[in-house]
Amino acid sequence: MCGRLNVISDPLCDWVSGQLGIKFHCESNSDLRPSQKVATIAYQDQGLQQVDTSWGIKPDWGKRLLINAQAETVRQKRTFAQAFASHRVLVPCSGWYEWQQAGGTKQKYLFKGRDEQPLLMAGILYPQFDGSHALVTLTTKPIASCAPYHHRMPLLVEPQALGYWFDTSRDMLEALLHSPEIPLQVTPC
Repeated sequence: MCGRLNVISDPLCDWVSGQLGIKFHCESNSDLRPSQKVATIAYQDQGLQQVDTSWGIKPDWGKRLLINAQAETVRQKRTFAQAFASHRVLVPCSGWYEWQQAGGTKQKYLFKGRDEQPLLMAGILYPQFDGSHALVTLTTKPIASCAPYHHRMPLLVEPQALGYWFDTSRDMLEALLHSPEIPLQVTPC
């Protein structure tokens, strides 16, 4: 689920900067993949800031890169609980991709906000020893418009819930751990 992002810097950077009141910059990447650089928004030093990250973590016990965590269990699982408690972020993006089996082939679909409205995906940061950061995005059960395509979707946070996402303790965030019925546009690629 959600192993590719669509990030188009114009209008994304202007929208994020205007909505959040910070200077935000990212490079366009219409097929952003795990292990690549991702621009996120974090609450640090008494304000919102851009934090550039690498998408995915590789725990000592794991054999592969972990890029997603389930929102329903992120508070309880040891791998994610501490990061969720203290390092929540938002990932501004233009959309994400899913693949659906159609006959003998896979069909790729782009999910994006209606009228090209940027989206804010939920994630958690992992500070690294070298001063860099790694990112895990959060997923949840799909809203009605996504359910025919995949059994999971990114956890989306609406701009008006931004303060609640960053300022509330992890135990009080249950209401935000399900994606709102944001109008989405689904396009075959």
